[in-house]
Amino acid sequence: MTKEPGKKSATSAPVQPETLEDRIRARAYELYEERGKEYGNDLDDWLRAEAELTSSKHRNATS
Repeated sequence: MTKEPGKKSATSAPVQPETLEDRIRARAYELYEERGKEYGNDLDDWLRAEAELTSSKHRNATS
Protein backbone atom coordinates (compact mmCIF):
# COMPACT_ATOMS: atom_id res chain seq x y z
CA MET A 1 0.00 0.00 0.00
CA THR A 2 1.58 3.30 -1.07
CA LYS A 3 1.03 6.64 0.52
CA GLU A 4 -0.57 9.30 -1.66
CA PRO A 5 1.43 12.54 -2.00
CA GLY A 6 0.20 15.21 0.37
CA LYS A 7 -1.84 12.77 2.43
CA LYS A 8 -0.95 12.38 6.11
CA SER A 9 -0.94 9.02 7.77
CA ALA A 10 -3.04 8.46 10.87
CA THR A 11 0.10 7.94 12.92
CA SER A 12 1.97 11.07 11.88
CA ALA A 13 2.82 13.54 14.63
CA PRO A 14 0.91 16.82 14.66
CA VAL A 15 2.67 19.63 12.84
CA GLN A 16 3.85 22.38 15.16
CA PRO A 17 3.03 25.95 14.10
CA GLU A 18 6.14 27.61 12.72
CA THR A 19 5.34 31.28 12.17
CA LEU A 20 4.17 33.80 14.74
CA GLU A 21 0.87 34.09 12.87
CA ASP A 22 0.40 30.32 13.06
CA ARG A 23 1.14 30.33 16.79
CA ILE A 24 -1.30 33.21 17.34
CA ARG A 25 -3.96 31.38 15.33
CA ALA A 26 -3.44 28.19 17.35
CA ARG A 27 -3.57 30.05 20.68
CA ALA A 28 -6.65 32.02 19.64
CA TYR A 29 -8.36 28.72 18.80
CA GLU A 30 -7.41 27.36 22.23
CA LEU A 31 -9.01 30.41 23.84
CA TYR A 32 -12.14 29.84 21.74
CA GLU A 33 -12.29 26.23 22.90
CA GLU A 34 -11.73 27.25 26.54
CA ARG A 35 -14.81 29.50 26.28
CA GLY A 36 -16.90 26.57 25.13
CA LYS A 37 -16.65 27.36 21.42
CA GLU A 38 -18.84 30.42 21.83
CA TYR A 39 -18.92 32.58 18.68
CA GLY A 40 -18.52 36.34 18.57
CA ASN A 41 -15.20 36.84 20.36
CA ASP A 42 -12.77 35.98 17.60
CA LEU A 43 -11.10 39.40 17.55
CA ASP A 44 -10.72 39.39 21.33
CA ASP A 45 -9.23 35.87 21.17
CA TRP A 46 -6.81 36.92 18.43
CA LEU A 47 -5.70 40.05 20.26
CA ARG A 48 -5.25 38.20 23.55
CA ALA A 49 -3.25 35.46 21.84
CA GLU A 50 -1.13 38.03 20.04
CA ALA A 51 -0.46 39.90 23.29
CA GLU A 52 0.46 36.67 25.09
CA LEU A 53 2.83 35.53 22.38
CA THR A 54 4.55 38.85 21.77
CA SER A 55 4.99 39.88 25.41
CA SER A 56 8.58 40.23 26.57
CA LYS A 57 7.95 37.60 29.25
CA HIS A 58 6.96 35.00 26.63
CA ARG A 59 9.82 35.90 24.29
CA ASN A 60 12.35 35.49 27.08
CA ALA A 61 10.88 32.11 28.09
CA THR A 62 11.21 30.72 24.55
CA SER A 63 14.70 32.07 23.85
